[in-house]
Amino acid sequence: MLWYKSWRDTRWRFFVALGVLTLSGTGVVLIYPRVLALVPLVPSSDAGGELGQRIREIAQLSREFRGYIWAQWFRQNVRQEWTVVSALLGTGGLVAQGSTGALFTLSLPVSRNQLVAVRAAAGLAELLIVALTVALLLPIVAPVVGQRYAVTDAVAHALCMFAAGAVFFSLACLLSTSFDDPWRPLLIAVLAAAVLGACETVFRGLQPYSVFAVMSGDVYFRTGHLPWIGILASAGVSAALLFVATVNLARRDF
Repeated sequence: MLWYKSWRDTRWRFFVALGVLTLSGTGVVLIYPRVLALVPLVPSSDAGGELGQRIREIAQLSREFRGYIWAQWFRQNVRQEWTVVSALLGTGGLVAQGSTGALFTLSLPVSRNQLVAVRAAAGLAELLIVALTVALLLPIVAPVVGQRYAVTDAVAHALCMFAAGAVFFSLACLLSTSFDDPWRPLLIAVLAAAVLGACETVFRGLQPYSVFAVMSGDVYFRTGHLPWIGILASAGVSAALLFVATVNLARRDF
């Protein structure tokens, strides 16, 4: 009953997230031939400052399909889109259902801890499905442009996306126990991500340890090994946020 209700409450967000990321990922793959044709036009000199250096780095990575996918999709597009999708799937819940829906749910023979646990588990399952589906789309679509992308790379990046995205999902879940609408938790979670991104830009030494480095699979791309420390740290933060959400919901008076 609870699992089905959680699915009904979040299914439109799940399908929107899946559709948007599928279209975006497919588009990135399909424009690769055009990008490859432009790579020789990028000047090899050091002129242009930091922006020029970034463009040359992307051009160099784009000479190979795996490098292009990482630079354009996992490091760039995913950083923005996946953060929003993760927070979107985490919004809602008992508080946002309004008095009638909340009273009906609370009348069920389950504890509030179970309500939060099932809601979080269902949302995380949806998040994992979206991550795997979008990542596995890459080796399926790649042959259309005459390229190949390893399934193992897709699964590894999906796990990195899921672990990092779970942090913003859990933050949105926590915020949803304080606000009675789905939009403020979403906006605050996205704002928090923007602040983290700004701190990463200002304090460059933090970049290898940031949640976005885990999300992009930077370590895996460069070394072939999963960033287990970052994944476990993300899991720990997510668990802590969900625990606080449980405590916060238990204290609310409906």
